[in-house]
Amino acid sequence: MKYYLIVGEASGDLHASHLMAALKGEDPQAEFRFFGGDMMAAVGGTMVKHYKELAYMGFIPVLLHLRTIFANMKRCKEDIVAWQPDVLILVDYPGFNLNIAKFVHAETQIPVFYYISPKIWAWKEYRIKNIKRDVDELFSILPFEVEFFEGKHRYPIHYVGNPTMDEVTAFLSSAPEETFEDFVRADGLPSKPVIAILAGSRKQEIKDNLPDMLRAASAFTGYQLVLAGAPGIAPEYYEQYMGGADVKIIFNRTFPLLRQATAALVTSGTATLETALFRVPQAVCYHTPMGKVIAFLKRHVLKVKYISLVNLIAGREVVKELVADTMTVEQVRSELGRILYDEEYRRQMLEGYEYMASRLGEAGAPKHAAHEMVTLLRERYGK
Repeated sequence: MKYYLIVGEASGDLHASHLMAALKGEDPQAEFRFFGGDMMAAVGGTMVKHYKELAYMGFIPVLLHLRTIFANMKRCKEDIVAWQPDVLILVDYPGFNLNIAKFVHAETQIPVFYYISPKIWAWKEYRIKNIKRDVDELFSILPFEVEFFEGKHRYPIHYVGNPTMDEVTAFLSSAPEETFEDFVRADGLPSKPVIAILAGSRKQEIKDNLPDMLRAASAFTGYQLVLAGAPGIAPEYYEQYMGGADVKIIFNRTFPLLRQATAALVTSGTATLETALFRVPQAVCYHTPMGKVIAFLKRHVLKVKYISLVNLIAGREVVKELVADTMTVEQVRSELGRILYDEEYRRQMLEGYEYMASRLGEAGAPKHAAHEMVTLLRERYGK
């Protein structure tokens, strides 16, 4: 069969590449065409546009590039119609992808599948109308989404497991067993216990979070601070926000770092889930400008009680979230002290991690999704 995929950022490229490899396992003659990235290209098929030409974040950048965004949408729609795939598979990136879904549903007979569903449970819940109308099959990687879509909105979905579980499980089972001594020697670090700093993958997140995270963690002189460098961010960018802190940056070694860390300070996002799956006690830190305003919006606009995936999946507070007006050096330092020195507190957090992992289920999300997709295409859509 012919599969057309659309992603809009690096994480989508990663997840879609694993899905494509799994689809090949189910359908050895699979043909791919996509708006995607280098990891998808490595699996095979034809890349129409690189996601870096699509990814504009924030209100002003989007406004400045509206003409380009609309041109990309037009090109994408025309290309789908010309190629006539057996299925369109959208991966996250709802602003762009829901527009494409609307067109494909209205103008063609091509089934629309959505892998990694839009996070409308957090905000923009009104998008459920578009999803119900334009998306034929929705594949979720977060277990609590089943109740949201099926229970609240009467829209059946497919929960397939979580790709982060796959990535962590694959690393732990295949990476050579590295001792702490091996780890510090490989990265030129002293032989002191490690506090890992994961300050986000975007420049704005790093600018907003890193200075206070380092100021808070620097108080614990019995530990060394090791910062996980994000792909595509230059060391020089980090250096301007270090403020003279004694911290070492390492790149492309986040999983080895988490395997050896005693504790971690983590911005919200997938990194909180990765940290939990490595069983590293953490504090979630997310500073935003105008903290009191954001805190008000969090209480009154966002539809969820938590921002970290760990707490959202567990359905309760497993890790402390220091967000907006509560993200201060003093509060981060206090929470880090509890994580490091309060054994009962650490034990409760680790128990919470076990519960959260049990809710995620077994590894194998891309394989589960690919099997479900191919079965549906053959049995329900006559492909």
